[in-house]
Amino acid sequence: MPDRRLALLKTLGDNTRYAIYLELARAASPRSTAEVADTLDLHPNTVRPHLERMRDVGLLVVETESQGEVGRPQHRWSLAPDAPSLGLEPPATPMLAAMLVAVADAAGATAEDAREAGGAQGRAAAAAVTDDDCVAALVTELDRLGFDPALAADDDSASVAFTHCPFAAYATANPQLVCNLHRGMVEAFVETVGGARVTHFGTLIDRRPCQVELVTR
Repeated sequence: MPDRRLALLKTLGDNTRYAIYLELARAASPRSTAEVADTLDLHPNTVRPHLERMRDVGLLVVETESQGEVGRPQHRWSLAPDAPSLGLEPPATPMLAAMLVAVADAAGATAEDAREAGGAQGRAAAAAVTDDDCVAALVTELDRLGFDPALAADDDSASVAFTHCPFAAYATANPQLVCNLHRGMVEAFVETVGGARVTHFGTLIDRRPCQVELVTR
């Protein structure tokens, strides 16, 4: 995972590729090569190899639309589902998240309500897992979500620290709800995948390092 993240960052180190990625991150729907080129005032032949490079490292996915018997198929590009968060979300996204947390708090939502809501997401994510190793699957999922997990494990236990929290701004303002959303998600994910059990989930409320501890036997 660190090697993949390094490859992604190296790919985006090119100014043109970064500008293309930013344009696609902000787009409401997949964009064609020509549309990206027009927006950035570049030639499509300049844009195309950059798009292909980002596809090759897993940053982008491409859909091919047939133009019928006449003309070449059109490629439409968008961010890959597991592309890392780079803080490029539209401004309305974090604003909406903050408002929803405020609404839940005003409505009297409890920590247990948050755990249940997080659990639904955890079970949904676990349903797509093909890895038999529960801890490895959890680390992969946390990495996908932007928590930069750090794993320490022995024969019958594991500890996964969250070295970065993409929910940090909301968790600081309302740890009861936001941290328990995350807790419910992790607990349900582990329970659904099977092969491990959560013994402790450290949050901002506990004033301990934010991490999850598990037993694997």
